[in-house]
Amino acid sequence: MTQKIIIDCDPGVDDAVAILMALTSPEVEVLGVTTNVGNVSLYKTQLNARRVCEVAGRLDMKVFAGCPRSLFNRFAPESVEDTAYTAADIHGESGLGGSKLPAPTMPLQDEHAVNFIIRTLENSTGDIIMVCTGALTNMATALIMSPQIAAKIQKIVLMGGAIGLGNITPAAEYNFYCDPEAAHVVFTSKIPIVMFGLDVTRQTEFDKKWVDEIEALNSPVAQALVDILSDAFKPGAYAEPGTKGTGKVLHDVNCIAYLINPSLYEGRNVYVEIDTSDTINSGRSTVDWWNKIGKEPNALVMNKVKHEAFFALLTERISRYPKFQKSANGTL
Repeated sequence: MTQKIIIDCDPGVDDAVAILMALTSPEVEVLGVTTNVGNVSLYKTQLNARRVCEVAGRLDMKVFAGCPRSLFNRFAPESVEDTAYTAADIHGESGLGGSKLPAPTMPLQDEHAVNFIIRTLENSTGDIIMVCTGALTNMATALIMSPQIAAKIQKIVLMGGAIGLGNITPAAEYNFYCDPEAAHVVFTSKIPIVMFGLDVTRQTEFDKKWVDEIEALNSPVAQALVDILSDAFKPGAYAEPGTKGTGKVLHDVNCIAYLINPSLYEGRNVYVEIDTSDTINSGRSTVDWWNKIGKEPNALVMNKVKHEAFFALLTERISRYPKFQKSANGTL
């Protein structure tokens, strides 16, 4: 059965890969792509979402811009195009690494992303899955504005948090650190949550050999993906802490891979609490893995993934995009 999803994201290299995987997978129907500030500014995330949809040949896909700042304005915008804190050191100034994708021609929708989320959920039969791969600002804002939509969300599949150590502070993972209050709203909403934290996403490291396999697929999408990932191998490129090899990780792609094939993952239903204090623990996701405090579980937290099967699935999905067409003289 095809699963209806809304992808709420902040492209972002791994968000881009997740979108490309989703758009070529019959297991999911993408109803729309919404963006907020995160890896780069809101201005850049909506541009990048449209660039990715366009290279995938999905000019029909609707992209909506959402919140330009966190709920409590922890990282205030410095300008329309830039914010006081982003992950440009990881994702590049554009947010898409070494991408050579041109400016998009497909339009940005006039409707605010939060309004689109609320309207789409209210008009649904409760069969929509929210896939959230960035800070949870749009999702939390929608729940604050229209609490009744909680009953219309089948589940929220998100990338964020950690059972153990963070990657932006000793305690916090980047998405939750950027807007801990939003994460708190989501985790106290009583909506079923599937959480992909750093403990599992760090297991989906990629290397140059895999990138070469993607390049050999010989398609415009494959080449775009290679370009997007190319900055990861430059001297001095960021390496995800806590990894065992290259330090290059496709965090967000796990959300889509799970929807396609849940058997790739192992996890546990547990209670998760988000720290919203103004301390070193801000944004920490405390995961009661051993049920020490006896609170009712509010999330299925994944901690294991079948690495080889994950990359085999991703490669197969990217291979579904049309190959480069040769002209009469044999050139591409």
